Amino acid sequence: MSLEPVARVRAFNRFYTRVIGVLGEGLRDTSYSLSEARVLLELAQADAVEVVDLRRGLGLDAGYLSRVLSRFEADGLLALSRSAVDGRRQVVALTEAGRAAARDIDERSRTEVGTLLRPLEEGQRRRLLGAMDAIQEVLGPAPRSSLVVLRPPAAGDLGWIVRRHGELYAAAHGWDARFEAYVARILGAFAAGPREALWIADIDGAPVGSIMCARDDDETARLRILLVEPAVRGIGLGRRLVDECLRFARQAGYRRIVLSAYDAMAEARRIYERVGFRLESGRPVHEFGADLVDEQWSMDLVS
Repeated sequence: MSLEPVARVRAFNRFYTRVIGVLGEGLRDTSYSLSEARVLLELAQADAVEVVDLRRGLGLDAGYLSRVLSRFEADGLLALSRSAVDGRRQVVALTEAGRAAARDIDERSRTEVGTLLRPLEEGQRRRLLGAMDAIQEVLGPAPRSSLVVLRPPAAGDLGWIVRRHGELYAAAHGWDARFEAYVARILGAFAAGPREALWIADIDGAPVGSIMCARDDDETARLRILLVEPAVRGIGLGRRLVDECLRFARQAGYRRIVLSAYDAMAEARRIYERVGFRLESGRPVHEFGADLVDEQWSMDLVS
């Protein structure tokens, strides 16, 4: 690896720590360092926690954590005791003063982040949050929320669909920008109405998937642009999107649904097979800078 990527990451770290203010005397204009604030906020999530579990959860050095807890105990922010199950283990719980301090840090943090985001235009916010999502995805997926919302597209979502298709398939298969243009043409032809629909899968306010049900003819629907972000694969989201598309197609009165796929789309093809799609035909093609098999799939919606 060249030195340039390392230098760029270090420069970003210096910039961002200045932006969020962790290099001052205290975090959020308090007397607590970043690590101390993390300890307080983590303890505020439960009535009591074993010290060993706290250390593992935060990834802190045992000696450093011991010093932090001793300081908090001296300041009246927490109480230390022995576990009723295993007397060798220490249990820590915040006092009312400690919970008040944690609430104060949390409120200051929310206010400062709101101040940071408020001047940005919607498109700038989406770029910023998307970049943060990408960092978490690449360096270690963030904890997944269990609440997935399927909603109609909002401003900026169609651009997100085009961009993420281009990025993901370029990374996974080396497809060139013509695939991104192909997805853009599909979205350009979309006409929302009683017989066509487009869904965005949303977790915690961020788009993580998409699917479209389009009209092929009066009796035939077409499933298009199935996408699931890598960070949330494995939770059944792809199947849920396909099921929603099939439900809509039946309610809209279609008797049949079809789709086009490429042989490289292995995960999507497995979902199609599981829900009942049949592979009708395939032909070799050279598309998007790669040798592929263009496949046609179909499924009857009425028995």
